[in-house]
Amino acid sequence: MDAALSIALGYFVGSLSPSSLVGRVKKTDVRKSGTGNLGATNTMLVLGWGAGIFVMLFDLMKSFLSGKLAQYLFPGLSVAGMLACIGAMIGHCFPVFHRFRGGKGLATFGGLVIYCGLKYVPIVLCAGWAVMWIFDCTVMFPITVGIALPLLMYLFGEAPAKIITAICAGAVLDVMHIGNMKKALAGDEIMHVRDYFREKLHKEHRKVFARKSESFPLLLGKLVIYSKSWL
Repeated sequence: MDAALSIALGYFVGSLSPSSLVGRVKKTDVRKSGTGNLGATNTMLVLGWGAGIFVMLFDLMKSFLSGKLAQYLFPGLSVAGMLACIGAMIGHCFPVFHRFRGGKGLATFGGLVIYCGLKYVPIVLCAGWAVMWIFDCTVMFPITVGIALPLLMYLFGEAPAKIITAICAGAVLDVMHIGNMKKALAGDEIMHVRDYFREKLHKEHRKVFARKSESFPLLLGKLVIYSKSWL
């Protein structure tokens, strides 16, 4: 009974969508733009970095706080908090308040990682980024982090019940990204991660060079004017 209540609690909290709220403030329905998801990534694509980061942090916290609340309410169940985080993931992906159309669950999975322990956060992130960089494909990040968490929990000697629960959470995350995997295989997903970052760095380098190029003639002009005042 406690397990079901933990999942239900997480589902209710997870169904709250900051992406929809930000969209209303900005007068833009993110479900009708970009990828059509009520998640942090699509919010960032449609409404910019500021809105995307806000949504990501909100989604992280709704999962993490659901876990903490369930742990407090059901202390007799060792995995109550983790089950609530899974419930938050499901609520995020299929929110009852938004006709069951939500995000992909990556940020809410991040809340679960934080709940399980801060020691897991840097390792999971590094593993996700490394595999994504090696395979040069964005969808490898959620797939990797979904596998990395239960594996790390096993290596750190966590209880079997917690490891199994983490496997279930990773399975939910990976299932939600099956569509992205199919797009990647078809060549429709963002594949060239390294080229993307190289292009970004190149653009920033050109901006810096342009600023330096503009400042040099201005400085030269000031020197000429200053020297004339002494002639």
